[in-house]
Amino acid sequence: MKLGLFPKEIDFFEIFDMAASNLTKAASLFFNLVHVENFNNIDIKTKDIYECEQEGDILTHEIIKKLNKTFVTPIDREDLYTLASRLDDVLDLIWAAAERLMVFKIKEPTKEVTEMAKDLLMTTEVVQKAIKKLKEKKYSHVQEYCIEINRLENRIDRTFRDALGKLFEDVDEIKDCVFIIKWKEIYEHLEDASDRCEDVANALEAIVLKNA
Repeated sequence: MKLGLFPKEIDFFEIFDMAASNLTKAASLFFNLVHVENFNNIDIKTKDIYECEQEGDILTHEIIKKLNKTFVTPIDREDLYTLASRLDDVLDLIWAAAERLMVFKIKEPTKEVTEMAKDLLMTTEVVQKAIKKLKEKKYSHVQEYCIEINRLENRIDRTFRDALGKLFEDVDEIKDCVFIIKWKEIYEHLEDASDRCEDVANALEAIVLKNA
């Protein structure tokens, strides 16, 4: 899809499907980036993630524009807006984490960032599946996927806590403090992205409760 070009009669669900697919693509690019064997050409690889973030902004804008022009929506207007905003938040945070890898001139990824990125990718894949089932009005499946999103969010939280604990072990030198500051911020962006995925799940569950 060329950025910014939409068929005139495209519906909300199609745009959400595109947004979820774009989110999964960004999470996949980030996960592939933070493998030791792939951790090279950081500028080029982060640019690919930035392009996903830009496309996500366009898709979010398209949803909001359509909301403002549509008198009757298939789902409550505020629920559509919340869902679009939370999806965009996840994408922004993935891009922020990728950008920090470049700005902080990280030399190699940690085991923990790879683990968090893997689980975050899995979460976005489940989000994408849930949105497809929402379009099909298979609400029981949407609820099952929301439970899985929450489970993965809890797992990422545990990895985040373990990663912070490891960072603060045996800090003796100033260079260790700089290392901590860099990685703490990157971990926090990924953990926040996971939290926003849980917000997506909450938005989806609210939609299901109103429409099932």
